[in-house]
Amino acid sequence: MGNSYAGQLRTTRFEEVLHNSIEASLRSNTVVPRPVFSQLYLETEQPLAHDGRTENDDEDDEDGSESNSPPIPYQMKPPPEGCCTTDGFCQAGRDLRLSSLASNPLEVPPGFMLVGIKYPSLPETLLVCAVDCRFLPDERGRNALLGFSGNCIGCGEKGFRYFTEFSNHINLKLSTQPKKQKHLKYHLCRNNHGMLVKGAPICWRGHDGRMRQMASSLSEGHVTSDEQPPNLASHTTGSYTAGSHVDPVGLPQIADVPHSLTNGNHAVPSITQPRLNQSAPGRPSVTGPHANAGPPKKRHKGWSPESSAKSLPERTVKTPPFSSALSTLSMSSAVTKGTRSGTATPLSSSQGSSTPLSPPGLSVTVPDQLLHTCRLQPVIFKGHGPLPQLTGNIGEVLVSSLLQSCYLSSQTLPRVYQHYGPSPIQPLSTEMQILLTVYYLVQLGPDQVPLIEDLEQIFMRSWRESHLSEIRQYQQPQTAATQGRHYGIETPSTLPGLPQHLCLPPQSQQPLTPRQLPWLAQLAASSCGEGVVVLGEHIRSLAQGLQQTFSRLMEGQLENTNYVVIIVTATGQETQSCVVITGKHQCRALAESIYSPKEGLKEIDQQLSTGVAQELIHFCNSLGQDGDMDSILDSATVDSNEPSPLSSSQESAEDRSLKSTHSPKDTHSPKNSLTQCSKDSPSPKERASSPKDTCSEYSVEWREVRPIQLAVARKLLSHVCAIADSSTQNLDLGSFDRVSFLILVPPSEVTFQQTVLHLWSSGVLQELGSLDPECVSQQDAEHYVVKMDQSAQARIDNIIQEAHSNSYTLYILVHDHAHWDISSASYNSSDSGLGLVDQLLNSRLVRDAPNILILHVTSFPFTLQTQYTRISPYNEIHWPSAFSNDVDLYHERTRYFGVSELLESTRSGSSLPLMRYDSSFESMASALEERFPKLHSAVIRTTVLIQHYCVALMAASGRLSGSHNLHKHTSVETLEIVQSLLTAAQQCPAHHGHMVLLRIPSLALAAWAHRRLSRVRRQLGLEESFEIILGNPNQALNIGQTFTDQIKTWLKIQDSDWVPRTYLELEALPCILILSGAEPLGESLPRSLKYCDLRVISCSYLQRTTLEQELGLAAYLVRAETRPPHNPSPGSDLLESDAEKLSSTDNEEEEAQENGDSPLSSSQQLNSCPDSGALDPFSAQSTTSPNVQKGTVYTMQSPSQSQTQFQSQTSSQSFPYPQPAPPHQTQPQVQSYSQAQPISQLQPQPQFQSQNQPLSQSNSQPYTQTLLQHQSHSQMQTPNPQTQPLPHAQSRRQHSKSTSSGSLSPRASSPHLSCSWARGVSRPPSVLLPRALHDIITASDSSGLPRCTSFLPHMSVAWASSFRPLLSKMMTCTEQSLYYRQWTVPRSYHMDSSNRTEGRSDNFHPRRLLLSGPPQVGKTGAYLHFLGILSRMLIRLMEVDIYDEEDINYSAHVEGVQYHPPNAPWPNPDIMGTMPFDYTIHDPKYDDISAVYCPGYRPSAEGNPVRQEDVYLRRRTSRIKLSKYAAYNTYHHCEQCHQYLGFNPRYQMYESTLHAFTFTHLLLGEEIQLYFIIPKSKEHYFSFSQPGGQLESMRLPLTSDWSPDSIKSPIFTPTTGRHEHGLFNLYHAMDGASHLHILVVKEYEMAVYKKYWPNHIMLVLPTVFNGAGIGAAHFLIKELSYHNLELERSRRLEGGGPAGDVWPFIILADDSCVMWNAVDLDAHNGPTEHAVSLKQVLQHMEAFPDLAHYGLCGIRKWSSRGLTGHSQREPFSRGHLHDFLLLNVDRSQNIQYDKNRFTCHDVDFTLRLHSAGLLVCRFNSFSVMKKQIAIGGYRTFIIKTKMTDVPTSVGPSQYICAPDSKHLFLATPAQLLLEKYLQHTSQKLFPLSTKNYTHPVLSVDCYLNLGPEVTVCFVSSRPHSVNISTTGLLFSGLLLCFVDSFVTPGFLKKFTFLKVKVSILLPPVCLPVGATLCVISADRSSLRQTVGRLELEEEWRFRLSDEFQTANAKEDRPLFFLTGKHI
Repeated sequence: MGNSYAGQLRTTRFEEVLHNSIEASLRSNTVVPRPVFSQLYLETEQPLAHDGRTENDDEDDEDGSESNSPPIPYQMKPPPEGCCTTDGFCQAGRDLRLSSLASNPLEVPPGFMLVGIKYPSLPETLLVCAVDCRFLPDERGRNALLGFSGNCIGCGEKGFRYFTEFSNHINLKLSTQPKKQKHLKYHLCRNNHGMLVKGAPICWRGHDGRMRQMASSLSEGHVTSDEQPPNLASHTTGSYTAGSHVDPVGLPQIADVPHSLTNGNHAVPSITQPRLNQSAPGRPSVTGPHANAGPPKKRHKGWSPESSAKSLPERTVKTPPFSSALSTLSMSSAVTKGTRSGTATPLSSSQGSSTPLSPPGLSVTVPDQLLHTCRLQPVIFKGHGPLPQLTGNIGEVLVSSLLQSCYLSSQTLPRVYQHYGPSPIQPLSTEMQILLTVYYLVQLGPDQVPLIEDLEQIFMRSWRESHLSEIRQYQQPQTAATQGRHYGIETPSTLPGLPQHLCLPPQSQQPLTPRQLPWLAQLAASSCGEGVVVLGEHIRSLAQGLQQTFSRLMEGQLENTNYVVIIVTATGQETQSCVVITGKHQCRALAESIYSPKEGLKEIDQQLSTGVAQELIHFCNSLGQDGDMDSILDSATVDSNEPSPLSSSQESAEDRSLKSTHSPKDTHSPKNSLTQCSKDSPSPKERASSPKDTCSEYSVEWREVRPIQLAVARKLLSHVCAIADSSTQNLDLGSFDRVSFLILVPPSEVTFQQTVLHLWSSGVLQELGSLDPECVSQQDAEHYVVKMDQSAQARIDNIIQEAHSNSYTLYILVHDHAHWDISSASYNSSDSGLGLVDQLLNSRLVRDAPNILILHVTSFPFTLQTQYTRISPYNEIHWPSAFSNDVDLYHERTRYFGVSELLESTRSGSSLPLMRYDSSFESMASALEERFPKLHSAVIRTTVLIQHYCVALMAASGRLSGSHNLHKHTSVETLEIVQSLLTAAQQCPAHHGHMVLLRIPSLALAAWAHRRLSRVRRQLGLEESFEIILGNPNQALNIGQTFTDQIKTWLKIQDSDWVPRTYLELEALPCILILSGAEPLGESLPRSLKYCDLRVISCSYLQRTTLEQELGLAAYLVRAETRPPHNPSPGSDLLESDAEKLSSTDNEEEEAQENGDSPLSSSQQLNSCPDSGALDPFSAQSTTSPNVQKGTVYTMQSPSQSQTQFQSQTSSQSFPYPQPAPPHQTQPQVQSYSQAQPISQLQPQPQFQSQNQPLSQSNSQPYTQTLLQHQSHSQMQTPNPQTQPLPHAQSRRQHSKSTSSGSLSPRASSPHLSCSWARGVSRPPSVLLPRALHDIITASDSSGLPRCTSFLPHMSVAWASSFRPLLSKMMTCTEQSLYYRQWTVPRSYHMDSSNRTEGRSDNFHPRRLLLSGPPQVGKTGAYLHFLGILSRMLIRLMEVDIYDEEDINYSAHVEGVQYHPPNAPWPNPDIMGTMPFDYTIHDPKYDDISAVYCPGYRPSAEGNPVRQEDVYLRRRTSRIKLSKYAAYNTYHHCEQCHQYLGFNPRYQMYESTLHAFTFTHLLLGEEIQLYFIIPKSKEHYFSFSQPGGQLESMRLPLTSDWSPDSIKSPIFTPTTGRHEHGLFNLYHAMDGASHLHILVVKEYEMAVYKKYWPNHIMLVLPTVFNGAGIGAAHFLIKELSYHNLELERSRRLEGGGPAGDVWPFIILADDSCVMWNAVDLDAHNGPTEHAVSLKQVLQHMEAFPDLAHYGLCGIRKWSSRGLTGHSQREPFSRGHLHDFLLLNVDRSQNIQYDKNRFTCHDVDFTLRLHSAGLLVCRFNSFSVMKKQIAIGGYRTFIIKTKMTDVPTSVGPSQYICAPDSKHLFLATPAQLLLEKYLQHTSQKLFPLSTKNYTHPVLSVDCYLNLGPEVTVCFVSSRPHSVNISTTGLLFSGLLLCFVDSFVTPGFLKKFTFLKVKVSILLPPVCLPVGATLCVISADRSSLRQTVGRLELEEEWRFRLSDEFQTANAKEDRPLFFLTGKHI
């Protein structure tokens, strides 16, 4: 109903769309309206007014006809006679005025609300009425039904259905047609005193002229400032320019149009010409990027859903907010002649305001020469009420709607607070807002700029505290549905600088009246002197106040005033206000914030190119009394013969004069500088390579992946697996066999090369198999990285095409630095370089490709976490914290040092913080900003900074006479930076030094700075002391050849063409890096970075991303395990200045207690050199801010290194394998061979010290002297054990720098190190900031978090509401993500803004991941490792563990007879009959069972090793890649398998029926009922009775039938416990051939098998078989198949066909058969095997012409050793068959499987089958591979007691017991107990048989496993059976198991047994040498009957103690057996 809660069906939305559709179809003549449901579910929701006109438009042209004709006058219906017509009364004469009804109790029907009606003739009066809520819009301006329903509150008349009728009733005297949008203006609510007052304006989608309702839309995130507004005042052909300005959120933006100046007044141009993109002539077009603006006004002619689609083009680059996280600051220049020549476009007469135009008489003239006189450009903040028209010199005044936007958003409450309960909550009153604003301005410092975030939070705090009880009451039932989760955030208790009595007004406080306001505001302002001036008393209008302000400005009365607050509280009108900014600093900051970053850089370029800045440069060059800087440089003389104290090679003045002063290339010319070196001093190349000048401290360690990176990589992998495992089937990992990837990086050449370097050295390409490991070059790696510029289009198109053509390859698109380009492609031109990510990654082709996965990687994920994000919160991976309560979770030796740690260093108070500002620089820059008001501050600040650097170089070089006078012309900070840069290289014999980062965003300024510094360096003769590098993102890195040779020498690189391409490779190079570009683009910096100079970055764009990515340049990982000790020693460095010693602190001793790895003193370590700090700023920190996670790295000790070295630290580089290197391996290091040099020789020499250094020269800032490798992405490295000079590829891999995980120097803490680089690599760099940013960043908000965290996340998003909670310090990364997902919305030019139009609020892309982590923490190493392990996992998914065992029990003597030729396709039955049957078992899975006696076989002496019970889990396996003919388990589901697995479109999934089948068999003893589960799609394999549908039989083909695409034999697979892992998917194995596959399952597993295999036929075993073994399943399959064969023959006879032709074969297949192979005899290297389909194997066997002669056929088991024994040459053999059988159920009719057997049932069956005379044949040309499946199967039986269900350890001796004894009974089948007992204890039963092959145990009619040490001789008692010859064979035992009538006493007397010998000399004692008998029966009575019937007592002696039973209870039917000895 407009206020429906989230998740409920909004029926009004449907009604609204239905209305719109009907109206559109009635009115539109040309456009077909969109369908209702398309509008309802697919259409965007327009945030702004659909006609885009102001209130003035409404009044002038309310009817809006198609033409330009004047509106038709409205004729009011005359009132009935006798009715009241008085204004303010209804026709019944009742008073409706709000002033009269304010205190009256009014009855409001349910569903209605009180509304204030604007009355034309009484402008200050509101009339009260009750209106149905459904016909009013919600706070977002939506969901209002067309029409009207209202009641008169005066007379009580109800049911007015038309607003026209109602307006007549309440006497609205109008000249135009009444419209509810125009006259229903305000919600009415009760205040704290119960008075009815005006509330929030009704949000009519932009129809309210003041647009106050627009702020309410912020609360729900549907209106943002970037939606381009209509042209409010005029519509001309003027187009937008680069300087057009944008109003803030909540206010419509104004199209900038040219102005006409008439007599000094700003005239409004007439509507002469429609805009090019208007919808219709004379009509303004709809705003925003979306198509529909509905619903229209009633009778709005010509409206259709498409008619408003042609919108104004939105600007490519939006104006960013100044000091505002709320919105875009709109500064509207008022005339073309401004200081921004050519960039600022004037506004229309409304001055950028959407307020009504002021009356013509109320205009304000801006005085001429305002800027020249006051040296500032005032900024007017619109507040309450309409701003008067400005005329005159309006180009020198700026107007901003920022404050007005804040007011409006703070007054527009969410509906839950407005209309819930009897007394709705009021927003802050206008008066309170103004007073709070004054208090806020008063507490601002003189240099502070107002932050709208602060003011907004003040408003929110005040409002919450004043309505605390109501908010709590309303939030309880409402918050969950409407406001979302608040994360338990408490409202802040204090606000900076705000009096508590105003911030937190108590409930009883009296409301602030307009009369009190001016006095209270002036009272508040009086506390700050002239800083804030309040014009309130005697001010009757804003125009008067502004005129006074301008007059005072011109007269100089406001020289010390920063803010003028104008308040108008005239009687009878609303309070009005505005704020004029008059502070010079504030005006400049606000004026510059008008530009977007791109426009600001253009303005700087223009000022430099036009020469405007020349005066400033000349001014800065002057050093006052000390002369001009250029002249001082020109007069500098350098003695070419005498070495300077700072450089060993100098140029003569004449040589220098030959060089150009401006070409950067000349500064890099190595040949000149080398040839002009002093003869006495070696060149840098010689110098660094000579033995005495090498540095033993310098080392580049090998890297391996850090544990935390490995954890993140695995976390990424688990998320990918979770996507694959979900039921959505969005990612089928099982269908991919390889990984390919493309890494997308920002368009920075250094970032590109850096990523290539990481990738190349990581080993990922080798792992992925993309390239040969031996020939992987860096150029090969470049194919996998692409810069996101115009060239990216073709690369990504190629990968999309590849993805579509290679469906078995998984493509990973890694979008690194993902926060960089989030612009919408539709809002950016193709040549702008923006919007490429949206165009490419969000395209439908990428989105819909099932094999493309997108990984966004960023340090600032909140740019992608909005209400319309494409990334599921479940697909976010946040970098974990390495420490929890100071416990190292990942056992790393480093800690992450990031933004929060920098902030901690500013709060320690014990020493100079790492992050600070330069007060000297700030004061000089401020003075020049006042002197040059027209210049951009970036130009001024950069000029001053470069001037400071130049002067510092001159002062520190020592080459200028009188250089001590230069110190006062630079700052202490700059001088210290330069001194450290110059002296560091002199302390190291190899001249290792530091990097100084100079961040200058403007490319033009950076180029100028580079030229200027290079010239000064050359003139000072310092060209070989340090390098100056211009870091342009568009250009490759370029450094001089001299320094390149130096780096190559350090890194021992042999390649002559090698040049550094990344900043990482500048390790230890003394240099100044000028990093330019609007923002850092992911460039990693080396660990030698010591100073991060950010003094000239912009202070105008205060978003969280902007600030944190600049600070992220200084983030890195630092050592955590060692801290400097405190042990005084005299060996301190002489270069230390006294001032630095003063900075030591009291907590050094406690730090020293924690450091145990160096005996050296803290004075040495801390105060020994200019680059050591006195306090470790991060040593005492145990926790970090939750929003900045920590990361650490591993270290590894190399035992080969000297003990004076510290442990070598590994970085974030990963090895190709995750295992760490063994500790005994040496860690190779690139280091000089003077390592063994005595420490004393490494001490710096005293002559380098200047004893009288002034304080300004000393390096007195201990925090700033530390540095740490600083890089943005981690890198992976492969090991190489070489330490000698390496060839290029190896050395390049070795020296490549680590990324943010930072390999640290092993000697970083030692004070004796002469190399300052080695001392500095364990400290983070110092950061210098502008003071404005420093003050903002170091301040905390009320939640304890840094202020910058509460800023707007990014300029492309907007806050959804002012009524949001603050971020909490206790929030996790996940909670922060949810916070931003709820409270931010993307602006229209954000690439996710279009995601809302696609029909779902949670329209997440299923294959999109987000990896976030703080800057420089090692994310690149993590995702590269992820790619590696993902590839390995996919390979592992494509591989299976195959049993790979050599056949056993082959005798050394192989029979030499060749029965068949090797290439014979089929066996000859006659020949097969002559082949001897091989009784020996060769299957290696049976190497622990009894051998079957075979006369010609002699076992080997050692025999087979005895294995444990779970041996099949440990059998030998090989990992084999799956072929395309493999069988699969349930985890495989490719597109081809869908139909096979049950996704047939003709049948619904899981649609199957249960059919009963009655079956009788003599051995079963009773009729049993089987069940078939038959899917609908498989019913054609069965025949059913007609009618009735009773299952009759399974259809069988005829023997003569043959089809190339079908298999005739039904396949039966018995299975248990493997519903997920059983290989039942035979689609690929059958190569698409039709086949009948039946799973044979136990009854209790039927449901789960049916769930996983819905399209498979299942035969459900009877209940009695639930505890049975594999023998029962095979028995039932075989007997059922024969029964079915008989049924099919009967059915064929009834049909008139031949009965004998029915196919009699079935296939018995194990559920682990995965692949099949065939032998290729034609191979050149002998017989080889290749994979073939199961279809090929079966069709070959089924095509055997004489197959019917065979009872059983099979194939051999695969082994990697190939064919063994006799089968090497013989293609067919007779012997035991296993696992995969082709059974002739017809010929084997009389031989059954033993239904009671659990083990060796196939051996027993084969022996009985052979003895019956049936042919058994094994096809040796085929083999089957069996997969190792450790889960389920028929071999997993648990023996447990009946007392408990828990498996217990029960020994084999406990499996039996004496009959009728008290024994622990077991809950295990009796047959299994018996088999296990015989297997493990047969050596006790048959002692003479143990290891006695020549005297086997005679087993009659069955084979039982008696253990591997006993040999069994199988004989059959059946007549005419085939048995071995036993003549002369003495048996050591006799085994009779369930003997039948065929066994007779005569049969047994054929065999001879070992007898007992009786000694005559000794007493008659029986010697235990006779044979043993074991008789087994089902019960005791049958046991006795068997003994009697077979007359066993004649030859065998029995004792009562020799009778046993299995340990089963009586109800479990134990088996009994009797043992005896032969007499």
